Amino acid sequence: MLNDRSKNYGLAVGVALIGSLAATSAYATDPTPKWCQGVKIAAFPGGPQGGVFANNVYNGFKQAELDLGPSVTYYFSDWDPNKMLTQIQQALATKVDGIATYGFGGEAATGPMVDQAFAQGTIFTTLNTSLPDSQKKYSAKGFGYVGAPNYSAGFALGAEAAKRANLKAGDSVFVWGLKGQGGDRGQRTVGVIDAFTKAGAKVIYQEIDAATNADPNAGTATFVGVMGANPGIKIVVTDHGGLTSNVGVYARAASLKPGQVFFAGFDMSPNTAQAVKEGYQNLVIDQQPYLQGYIPILNICLTKKYGFSGLDVNTAGAFVDSTNVDAVAPLAAKEIR
Repeated sequence: MLNDRSKNYGLAVGVALIGSLAATSAYATDPTPKWCQGVKIAAFPGGPQGGVFANNVYNGFKQAELDLGPSVTYYFSDWDPNKMLTQIQQALATKVDGIATYGFGGEAATGPMVDQAFAQGTIFTTLNTSLPDSQKKYSAKGFGYVGAPNYSAGFALGAEAAKRANLKAGDSVFVWGLKGQGGDRGQRTVGVIDAFTKAGAKVIYQEIDAATNADPNAGTATFVGVMGANPGIKIVVTDHGGLTSNVGVYARAASLKPGQVFFAGFDMSPNTAQAVKEGYQNLVIDQQPYLQGYIPILNICLTKKYGFSGLDVNTAGAFVDSTNVDAVAPLAAKEIR
């Protein structure tokens, strides 16, 4: 018969054994560095190479490549949807394991490529601009989306700008955007316009031409011309990260003083942060393009290695203005926004 001391010793051993088994079970698979090594990915930062938005996406791609270990080939497209579609076809021909790209081409042009990708075993996922029909069709096979719900983001920025600038019915606003682009990308500009139309404003619209799309400085004369022809403009919205980063240049070229016109736009950058501090840029919606690079690489790796379905992540959750720019500016300077 066991005495109390023996019983207590036996109980302690039993508890220790159960704890040991539980710990062993919890770590049945040890964490593995570079667990996505051997996976080949084609990644599209957008472009041009060195551009402010593209750099943030590219930095996210590169960090994911370093952390996870895949081999990544990069395609810069100068924000040209047709060039991007050609590059997607080139990437498909190399039989990569995954493609992370924008949905600029729209469903009609890109959908057949998505079908081809999954038919040949290439995981296709999107960033910044969605392909909702393709995502619905292939989400279980790894098709995801990392970015803003574009129409909603555009409407939110327009509505917030109207409120902060005390916009009245009949006031003039200038929207410089990409309404003519197919698919989801153009819907962001439509959202901005709809918000101003709802507020009763007179909308002056200018499509961003190809030269300005690739190099924002090329649009300086256009901006000065629009502002000169419409001196009563109360709000300007630049629906493009590169153009938003150039607001200080545009405003000075048009002889505008800080605060004379309410500027609202998309995406943080070092120049945008500086323009906010100087009083030229009044409102920015931050869609965190760094995440639009990092997470799609993670998405492809998780699907390829472990069979996970596509990730759907909304990255546009915050406005930046003079009250919080100091918290964001250091990250913008490192191009990890």
